[in-house]
Amino acid sequence: MNTPFLKEIVLAFPGTEAWLDTELLSVRESDPLAAWFAVSDLAAASVGMAGLMVAGLTGTRGAVRVDRFLASLWFGMTLRPLGWDLPPVWDPIAGDYQTSDGWIRLHTNAPHHRRAALSVLGEVENRTALAPLVAEWNAEELEAAVVAADGCAATMRSIEAWANHRQGQAVATESLVHWQQSGESVPKPAPLAGLKVLDLTRVLAGPVATRFLAGYGARVLRLDPPFWEEGAVVPEVTLGKHCAGLDLGSATDRAVFDALVKSADVLVHGYRPGALEGLGYESERLRTLNPGLIDVSLNAYGWTGPWAGRRGFDSLVQMSSGIAEYGMAQSGAEKPVPLPVQALDHATGYLMAASVLYALQARNTTGRVLSARLSLARTAHLLAQSKRTEPGAPARGEADSDLADAVEHTGWGLARRVRFPLSIDRLPVAWRIPAGQLRRSPPQWG
Repeated sequence: MNTPFLKEIVLAFPGTEAWLDTELLSVRESDPLAAWFAVSDLAAASVGMAGLMVAGLTGTRGAVRVDRFLASLWFGMTLRPLGWDLPPVWDPIAGDYQTSDGWIRLHTNAPHHRRAALSVLGEVENRTALAPLVAEWNAEELEAAVVAADGCAATMRSIEAWANHRQGQAVATESLVHWQQSGESVPKPAPLAGLKVLDLTRVLAGPVATRFLAGYGARVLRLDPPFWEEGAVVPEVTLGKHCAGLDLGSATDRAVFDALVKSADVLVHGYRPGALEGLGYESERLRTLNPGLIDVSLNAYGWTGPWAGRRGFDSLVQMSSGIAEYGMAQSGAEKPVPLPVQALDHATGYLMAASVLYALQARNTTGRVLSARLSLARTAHLLAQSKRTEPGAPARGEADSDLADAVEHTGWGLARRVRFPLSIDRLPVAWRIPAGQLRRSPPQWG
């Protein structure tokens, strides 16, 4: 089992080291992505690890197989609308801009993040008007100003500059998955089918994790505040889930949330350090509500260092960590060259799913209640070790055979999806709930 990245991933899950000397996982070779890093290898390894955890938890005997081509496609957009169009992925002013001394990326998809950026730069309606305003700024000074305004921005740094940056150094010392025992319970079987997963995550890693779990029978309830929207990614990540709305600033909604926490098996969230505590749900409070709750969380920039509390997204971490600069330098481009997909999000998502299953197995067999923490920046640190001097060329093009035969009745219209890349003997993947709008369901287990 020599799939690149798999050794470090397996070692992040104590007790699974013996898997490295077995043939439990097979990978169908094919690489559809031309990239300056081994993105398809990361896709195969992260999806494969999640599959191995499913097989281990369910006692499934037989092979776990990953199609690397399809895994790479599942790192992108898998839905193919029939007769309708997906909404735009990006806000009109989001993207990369040249500053007086380099490049910066502004992430403005969320309305409050857009307002934050424009509160610093001035009110404009489009990129053409914004570009000259950004060009007047030093990149790091603008990054600091937007972040201070509660916005999201990232200066483009090189891999070497990130390695010497205080946050880059902090992330390099962190575990790919940080484990902590947070309690004990009476060991008892809790199957994956019917597992109650409370999903408080947004774009994109956490929703990928819970989509995977839903495909193997978990009951996923996603909760969003009244104001939140995610545009084109909603049809991607709501597959298999009940989606409800709660306002944790409301006493009535907090009572509903408390009841859901008490009845859940798993809580998955993507709040920055201290954010959930600020809402009154520190670890002790969650343990009081539910001593056996498995807690899996992520953030953007790691859990230690000066940026641990910084807002971030995949595209921003690619800029900060040197991935976009390396692509630009190697290709001789005049602007940042990011990965062809949001690989940090997707890989972290599958590792989060694997973490849920690993913790569930521990609780089932020993009574130990584990929590796990992951970050996009630590996944970037893993991927950065695979930099290439040639981008590679796609080995196989997408064909109709790569699309699922069944038509999905989404909340927007009919669509087809790319076939799922993972197969486990005698354990098919199936999502019983089609993708649909946020907040379309009552806040209760379906």
